[in-house]
Order: sequence, then structure tokens, then C-alpha cells
Amino acid sequence: NLKQRIKSMFYHAYNSYLDNAFPYDELRPLTCDGQDTWGSFSLTLIDALDTLLVLGNRTEFQRVASLLQNTVDFDIDVNASVFETNIRVVGGLLSAHLLAGRAGMELEPGWPCSGPLLRMAEDAARKLLPAFQTPTGMPYGTVNLLHGVSATETPVTCTAGVGTFILEFATLSRLTGDETFENVARRALRALWKTRSDIGLVGNHIDILTKKWVAQDAGIGAGVDSYFEYLVKGAIMLQDEELLSMFREYDQAIQNYTRFDDWYLWVQMHKGTVSMPVFQSLEAFWPGLQSLLGNLDSAARTFQNYYSVWRQFGGLPEFYSIPQGYTVDKREGYPLRPELIESAMYLFRATGDHTYLQLGLDALESIERIAKTPCGYASVKDLRDHQLDNRMESFFLAETIKYLYLLFDPNHFLHGGGTEGVGSWEEGGEGGQCVLGAGGFIFNTEAHPLDPAALYCCSRHAQDRQELRDILLHLSQPAGKSGHQSKQHAEQTERPPPGQSDSIALKPGERKTSPLLSCPVQPFNARFSVLGQVFTEN
Repeated sequence: NLKQRIKSMFYHAYNSYLDNAFPYDELRPLTCDGQDTWGSFSLTLIDALDTLLVLGNRTEFQRVASLLQNTVDFDIDVNASVFETNIRVVGGLLSAHLLAGRAGMELEPGWPCSGPLLRMAEDAARKLLPAFQTPTGMPYGTVNLLHGVSATETPVTCTAGVGTFILEFATLSRLTGDETFENVARRALRALWKTRSDIGLVGNHIDILTKKWVAQDAGIGAGVDSYFEYLVKGAIMLQDEELLSMFREYDQAIQNYTRFDDWYLWVQMHKGTVSMPVFQSLEAFWPGLQSLLGNLDSAARTFQNYYSVWRQFGGLPEFYSIPQGYTVDKREGYPLRPELIESAMYLFRATGDHTYLQLGLDALESIERIAKTPCGYASVKDLRDHQLDNRMESFFLAETIKYLYLLFDPNHFLHGGGTEGVGSWEEGGEGGQCVLGAGGFIFNTEAHPLDPAALYCCSRHAQDRQELRDILLHLSQPAGKSGHQSKQHAEQTERPPPGQSDSIALKPGERKTSPLLSCPVQPFNARFSVLGQVFTEN
């Protein structure tokens, strides 16, 4: 059984981390010990927490969630990557918080709008906020968790390091009601958007103070990748047309200037001339992203190109020269990255084509055969002779194994499936009035699933209910009295927050227009109150 084999792979690595490396960030699989890499907060454990639940292990999820609450401290004198801490730590804690109900943990009243894991995520994100206090709004790349940004910190950071915050920060803002996080993430996105070249491309590294591009290579791989990913996923999760139109404009430039023969090359951002005819393993997320937009034909062709490289080596080298059809010097390694498996998962969901399952099988065989050690799985240092490196990145447990498992489990709750149609959703929010976990999960760039329904529950749902109460109140009052109140109410609801739909009450003769990204269906109570008669108690 494939799912069983993938679980065994997970536990071989996970138990080994607990036995040999905890509380360090990562396991060193050749020497069977641990090391701190990205901070000093037992990173692998935070990153792997939601994978435990994806594999169905509720008891260990509960144990680790409680353990983390008691042991992890972000008040430490450590320099941390703003980008990595956000996607791995904040993202991991947010998804664990949103899955806590399903894991059978004791929930605070009002969950998912409060809870200990949410407070931890907010705590970690707060430590990153000083990085965003810049004249442009674009963040520094590194922050000291205790002292903020060092006076000698370099202002040069990669594009992804500016544009990969909206999923986690908007989730935090909408769950907690503190708008600061979403605001700084949006400000950074808008600042970055304004720096694109005349032909519509962005480079690789930018000076966040002067807005000058330091590395002017444009492509979809390392240094840029998750910026594009977050424009698409942010648009879907937040129903946000601004983010989608940004991406569409970029996509057009990317297709025009960097795509050749269903490969994507690196070009000079101002001139569009080819600077590196190289495929990077990080680019393998792109077919999966295209599938979210429905561009299946080109996604499938690009996937086939990338899969042919996998078959040549039994993994994806970090860099692959397209003209030479071989690895690039010093970039022959494969650190057990998830991107090609992630794309296979999305494309299999979209098409049902068994090619994608075949890649999953190949990946399982390769990793077992090449990377397995007595205590874990090791990064491959060189795919030509299968030498190993003494490192197991936390994304191996957070992403690679999770996407592999989800590829082979089409009825998983994260895909919106559930056992016999029950148990695939749950209730939450004030008085249990929200439907949660019914599907449509969005994965952050570290494969941490976020539930858009929870964002709605904690932000928009309360507003909708207030508007409904006002309509009922208005209908139940004698004509003379209601004038003053409804006028006040009209002023309040005139300006909906950006990216959210207008008041549910339609003006006479007005027709509801559905936003670009949503099904044109209003909630039942909204239709009822607008179109039907509403009987109130008196």
C-alpha cells in the first residue's frame, strides 16, 4: 500500500528527529545529531506538526501542540530570516491552529478566532514587524527577534522576501481582528508592484530603501517564485481582484519574454534578452500554480519537460542547463525538494491523468533508494553519483511527504472529501455558527493549509450578521422612528473594507454583481432578508 509506505517514510524521519535532534531546528541524518539553522525554535517540529494530522495521527498532533506551547520562546537573541520564519513558523502554527478542532484538541470558546496556537503565531509574526518599518514598506531580509533590525543590516533582499507575506499576514489579521499584519503585507506588495520594468518584469534582488534592482534577472525560480504564487493564492483566498490582475499582467510578460518551448528561462528584466538558459528545481511549482488558474494544457507540457529531467537523474538538480541537457557545475544537488510532487498533486486533481501518479511512484522509489540513511533521509549532494549531504531540511516533512501523501489520497479532507460525506466539515465561531473545513484549503508556500472559511468566520461573518440585524430592526420599527437609525447605518456601510463585498442589502432597482472570483450566490440568510418577507418576534 503506497499510503502506508509514505507514512513509514515520514515516521522513519520524524522519530529520528525526535530521538536524535530535538530541540534543535534540524536533523543531521549522517551523524545522527541536530543543528540550529533558521533560528532556534525546534523548526522541524513546528513545520511537521500539520503533517501529523494529514497522516491521521491525532494523538501525536495533540502531544506536540501542547509541547510547543510550553517550550517554544520567540523572545530570544537570534537573527532570523523574515521570509523563512513567516512561511515555516507563522504558517505552521496558523495551520495547526486551524486544524486543532479536527485533531480533537480542547478548543477555546470562539475558536478559530482565538486559541493558544493562534497567539503563538501572532507572537512570532509580531517579532517580524520591525523589518517592515522602512520608507518604502518593503521589509528587510533579517530581523533579530529580540532587538529588531540591526543597524548594519543590508537593504538588499530577494523579490520573494518582499512579496511572500499576504497569506499568513491576512490570515492573522482576519482571525485576530488586528489589521496591522495584512496592511504591512499589502503595502509591501504594492511597493514591489510599482518597481516592475517597462516590459512588465521584476528582477531577483532589490534594494528596499532606494527601490533599485540589484540583480536584474527575471524568471520564475529562486528569489522570485513564491511572490507569484502568493498573488494567485492570495487572490483566491481573499477573493481579491487587485492581486489577480497584478498576476495576470506579470503572467503575460513571463509568457512573452521568458517562455521558450514550454521551458522558462531567465532574462534581463529591462531588455528581455536571455541571461541564463537554466531550469531550476524551484521552478517546478509553476505547472501546479497554472493549474489553479485553469491553464492546464501549458501546465501539462511544462510538467512533462520537468519530469523528463527527474527521470534522467532520479531527482531534480538545483540547476539544469537546457541547451546542454545536463547539470550545472556546483548545482548538482537535490535537497529532497517538494515542488515537482506539489505540481503533480494539483495536476492529478485537475485532470485525473495517471502520469502524475507515476511521478509520485518514481519520487517514492528515488528517495527510498538514494536518500535513506539509518537515521532519516539526507539531502542528495550530487545526483550524478548520489553522494549525500549531512542535512535534512524541515520542508522534507512539511511539504515533500505531505504532497506525496495527498497525491495518493484523493478523498482526503484537505481535498474537500470526507468519510461517507460526513466529518468533512465542522462548526466554529461565536455560538458555532460558522461552517469550517468544507474544502478550498489554500496551501502556503511551505505546504501549510489555510482554511478561507475561518477568515470569513472571524471577519466578514460578524459583519454580515450585524447587517442582517439592522435590516430586521429597520423592518420591525414604526416608520417615524427608523429614519434616523437607518441613515446612520447607511453611512457606516457605504464604504466596505477593500477586497470585500458590499453591504448585502440591495438598493431598489439595483442588481447584485458577482465579483470576479466568487460564485454568484449570497448566503441564505442574506437572500432571505432581501428577497423574502422577514417576520420578527413582534
